[in-house]
Amino acid sequence: MTPDEYCQDKAAKSGSSFYYSFLFLPPERRRAITALYAFCREVDDVVDEVSDESVAHIKLAWWRSEIDRMFEGAPTHPVTKAMQPHIVSCDMTRTRLQAIIDGMEMDLSQSRYLDYPALRKYCWHVAGVVGELSASIFGYTDPRTLEFADKLGLAFQLTNVIRDVGDDARRGRIYLPVNELQQFNVKAADILNARYADGFPDLMRFQVARARDAYRDAMRALPDADIRAQRTGLMMAAIYYALLDEIERDNYQVLHQRISLTPVRKLWLAWKTYVSGGRPLVRKLRG
Repeated sequence: MTPDEYCQDKAAKSGSSFYYSFLFLPPERRRAITALYAFCREVDDVVDEVSDESVAHIKLAWWRSEIDRMFEGAPTHPVTKAMQPHIVSCDMTRTRLQAIIDGMEMDLSQSRYLDYPALRKYCWHVAGVVGELSASIFGYTDPRTLEFADKLGLAFQLTNVIRDVGDDARRGRIYLPVNELQQFNVKAADILNARYADGFPDLMRFQVARARDAYRDAMRALPDADIRAQRTGLMMAAIYYALLDEIERDNYQVLHQRISLTPVRKLWLAWKTYVSGGRPLVRKLRG
């Protein structure tokens, strides 16, 4: 199996919504974004699958060293071997890749976030940076597009937080800010034990409204000149925004199940956004 095939397999098996948007990219850019996605999955799996915290720290330290080896021209892992050819053309900086690992490491030492600014910092590490790297892979002409990518990464991560409340609780993590739980009179024990407190729908309605605002902020930051180049990110946005609608229709029943869209619907949303050039979605979300 070649490094590119390894990354392709990793992405396909994940079942991620992102994978459907990658299919529409030209081969070179598709290989680059698939390698980046595989890297994110590898380091995220360390945190999610390694039960011994000290071992997880050791594994993440190994990935830090592997990033250094990649930039020195001597990668040893299939993912970094696949990423290396795209370092210059896609502006894959060492600082950004290390920042992603920083975010994953936060999950080893922190399972609660006091307020939204604290959560926002975490989101930048695990999603905003990825958005910036992705925007560089897709291509842009206006530097303001990186601001769009950062804001869109935030919107994606806030959507993940909403979708995965139950899954995260089963790992002992609650990403919903503590002060907001208190505001809506929802106890951490309710979340951890999958109990739908009276205030839970209002709490989640508040979270969804903030995520929608993040999508609007992202679209307003996207320069018109780069809308077409950023179609892949917009395909992801179409899928994730529809997921928010689905969660809302299901009355925020996220503690005992993981709400998702069918593969056919994801592919349809990606295709519709691709053929339209992304402009209708941008106009819709700008409001």
